[in-house]
Amino acid sequence: MRKLFLPLLAGLTALPLTAALGADANAVETVVVTGSLENEIPQLLSRNGTQVDVIAAKAIKNGSYVDISQTLAAEAPGLYISSQHGPFDYVDVSLLGSRTADVLWLVDGVRIDNRLYAGTTPLDSIPASMVERIEVIQGGESLFYGTQAVAGAVNIITKSFSSTPDGAVTIGGDTNYGAHADGYFRDGFGRSKFVVYGSADISPGFRPIPEGEFQPSETLRMRGYHVFSGGGKYQFAATDDLTFTASYEKNIAHLEYPSPQDVNTAFNQRSEDLVTAKIDYAPSDDVQLFVKGYYHWWISHYTEFDNDPAGGLDIEDDHDHWGYVDRGVNAMAKIGLLPGLSSVVGYDYQNYNGNDAVLVIAPQSEEAHAVFGQIEAADLIPNAHLAVGVRYNMPSVGESAFVWNVSGQYDVSDMLYVKGMAGTSFRLPTAEELFANDPDDERGNPGLRPERSIGFNGSVGGHFDLGVPVDWHVTGFYREIKDLIDYATFDPATDQDVFGNVDGKVITRGFEAYASAPIRDDLSGTADFTYAAARETGSSAQFNRIPETVFKLGLDYHPQDLPFGASLTLQHVGDLQDTIGGGVGRIGYGDYTVLDIGTRVFLDDEHRHRIGLNLDNAFDEAYAAHLGRGTDDVTGDSYVVHDRGMPRTLYFNYTFSLQ
Repeated sequence: MRKLFLPLLAGLTALPLTAALGADANAVETVVVTGSLENEIPQLLSRNGTQVDVIAAKAIKNGSYVDISQTLAAEAPGLYISSQHGPFDYVDVSLLGSRTADVLWLVDGVRIDNRLYAGTTPLDSIPASMVERIEVIQGGESLFYGTQAVAGAVNIITKSFSSTPDGAVTIGGDTNYGAHADGYFRDGFGRSKFVVYGSADISPGFRPIPEGEFQPSETLRMRGYHVFSGGGKYQFAATDDLTFTASYEKNIAHLEYPSPQDVNTAFNQRSEDLVTAKIDYAPSDDVQLFVKGYYHWWISHYTEFDNDPAGGLDIEDDHDHWGYVDRGVNAMAKIGLLPGLSSVVGYDYQNYNGNDAVLVIAPQSEEAHAVFGQIEAADLIPNAHLAVGVRYNMPSVGESAFVWNVSGQYDVSDMLYVKGMAGTSFRLPTAEELFANDPDDERGNPGLRPERSIGFNGSVGGHFDLGVPVDWHVTGFYREIKDLIDYATFDPATDQDVFGNVDGKVITRGFEAYASAPIRDDLSGTADFTYAAARETGSSAQFNRIPETVFKLGLDYHPQDLPFGASLTLQHVGDLQDTIGGGVGRIGYGDYTVLDIGTRVFLDDEHRHRIGLNLDNAFDEAYAAHLGRGTDDVTGDSYVVHDRGMPRTLYFNYTFSLQ
């Protein structure tokens, strides 16, 4: 496969391919993007030197993606993401060569990262159908977003407000015996606007562990899921300058977890609530203000029954609780200082408490205060936008963190620009790293320092005409992380590994190349290639679970005069490595290519009735999405377990839309 793929990569720069995936030429949406200053932050970052990629609702719809991880894996430039056992599961993530813990996740601007653990990404109960768009912000973004935005941030925007009645209902299924339904409705009246949405996903799933890697002690099981989500937003414009917005979202999930040995039954029962309230005040272009409060409950109960060799079942965990409550306030103001010069200042407060009865984290609470500010200069230098900012983060447990950021973009001409950013970021210790006290395993350390990083991104890009307009950019990046948090010492008195700040650094360097263009009036495409070398100091080996190369290709066919369209997405992931315990050692995997094909047929001239058919992993590529560890029933020896990626799966759905 690699021999076939390298010539394709070598010809990347010659491909006039585009980002307009998913656009139905005859479809029209009347959507009002509101939220003023908060929603403008990604735009502000973009014009001042940060690469911000936006995945639109049509691309998500055309891909028939089940969850957010599927969407990002296919659509997001510079991002590798791999689900461990299929939809609605934890994922490995790498943004421009980052570790999973270096990416911050937000929903409507509210951080949803699990502060209990660094590696448990919060995507296992978020369906794709509730999304209006996804903003992928590259580079260290701790200035505005705080802890964990070391390599960037992903902001998932739920259904937006509309000035006119709009809605849709979708029902569907797949060849893994899964069923799906979703719907939304939005409208406005007087000074009010509202949107409501909901979805349901149920599937017995597939068997992600090869049958030959199961032990006789294990009950052969599928990796199934039941996920139900719903939410709503309301906005009231008290005056032309003052608006109030409130939102509520509820996710309920039952998520199965397979194992290679011993387990008869294992699942998480999840309940998650996210409530926000916000006031926006914008009396002029030079003065804007918002204040937002949020409350995020994330409650899970884990159950595991193991097979007893003598017969019957051993109860390992019976509805054991683990979860957290995260609440806070964010305030931000934009003030025009002089012509071409403006400032953004803000304050963050976060109060967090959580515990885990399964892996023994006693109930703990911590809080953090932060102040930040940025000055933006537009056209003080002709054709240039520049920004400089600082943030000071003060947690109640551990050391404070100071970060800075400098960025800018210079338009050389209408066809060419250069831009870049440099700055520092931080990752606060998790509750596990601070407070864990598992007598059979590990102990936390409340004296941990935050992980600190410095990063640089530089881009050149623009557009040119090859008979069609081609947009392109090439980005080089460098990132250095120190004060790494890991097991640092061993306490023989308690038989526990103890967390600490270890010596050494993780240094990541590489580049991303992207091109997009309409190949002709009814055909468009994209191409994106990322190379990243991520090394710990003193090692020549790639950091675990970070691919050296990722290539993505997309094509979309959208004829104006025909009632159908089609799309194709291809992703090639290069070599990966991981270290498996129990004496197994470092194991290679990766080097796979997945092709997805989609079609959509409209049954009426207004495109209100639509049938979608999508074939994922069309060639049924057998590949490991993740590696795990098994233990032989007889010898007790450890061995590697290959968690398989999604097999070939056909998705089908019908949608009725009001517009």
